[in-house]
Amino acid sequence: MAEQNQLVTFQLGDELYGINIMDVKEIVRVQSVRAIPNAPAYVEGIFNLRSEIIPIINLHKRFHLKKVLNSGEDELLSGFIIIDVDGMKLGVIIDRVSRVVTIEKEAVQPPPQMLTGIGAEYIQGVVRQDQGYLIILAIRDLFNPKELQKIAELRR
Repeated sequence: MAEQNQLVTFQLGDELYGINIMDVKEIVRVQSVRAIPNAPAYVEGIFNLRSEIIPIINLHKRFHLKKVLNSGEDELLSGFIIIDVDGMKLGVIIDRVSRVVTIEKEAVQPPPQMLTGIGAEYIQGVVRQDQGYLIILAIRDLFNPKELQKIAELRR
């Protein structure tokens, strides 16, 4: 039997991304985010999720991606994906949540050198689809330990 991965897929800019469903804690609608002075530029701020302080990461800023202008319907599908990186919960802003897909492991190819504005080191692989590529993010590699430390300090 072929090995499979379940991915939560979402749109950022013009591209479709996926992250392993095991790294996703939940998906929440856009909340009001409190800005933090002196935070790294890609940290939008923090928000309170059931008494837990969650730093919100803006991958558009992190990777210089264009933000999609959402129509009313898409606005309902935008929000935050709450992920777990080494025991720390982070919220990632997404333009639009798509769906959960099951991918055969052998369908995953190494990322082409310059696929998007995101460096290949942050990409686990890509899956060719009818409309282009599904880019699988290596969620644990998005931040180096120093950055994670900085983000963790924002929660205090």
